Amino acid sequence: MDDTPQGLELKIPPLAVLVITALFMWLLARATPQLLVLYSARVPIAIAFELIGAAIVATGVIQFAKASTTVNPHTPESSARIVTTGIYRVTRNPMYAGMFLILLGWAIYLANVAAALLPFAFAAYISRFQIQPEERILLARFGNEYEDYLSAVRRWV
Repeated sequence: MDDTPQGLELKIPPLAVLVITALFMWLLARATPQLLVLYSARVPIAIAFELIGAAIVATGVIQFAKASTTVNPHTPESSARIVTTGIYRVTRNPMYAGMFLILLGWAIYLANVAAALLPFAFAAYISRFQIQPEERILLARFGNEYEDYLSAVRRWV
């Protein structure tokens, strides 16, 4: 099986995709003020989502560091081991799930129906152009051990 990334796969750093998505969300909210849905609790709810998302991202990074494996999303082939403990028992991609929650918090803060769709576009893009190529590479590198992990733990949550 060819595990070489193709096209856009693994080209744009996920953090850049997060920032670009957040910017587009803001621009879309500015362009469609008629789609605002303001409510009093939006700021504390948004902050809660963003803090939970950031904590999940940090937990994933810390667990990779403790396992002495790479957190670089562009070099999954240099992974030293599969991390299956802690948050990685719940989701195979806590860093991306956390980024999704950060964007969801941003959408709640923006209170714009159109902007609220973009976190889902982020998830679809990351699934196709980041997660799937990573999984192919890790499957080629770790074989049955990674296949068992794929069967045991869900991609997102």
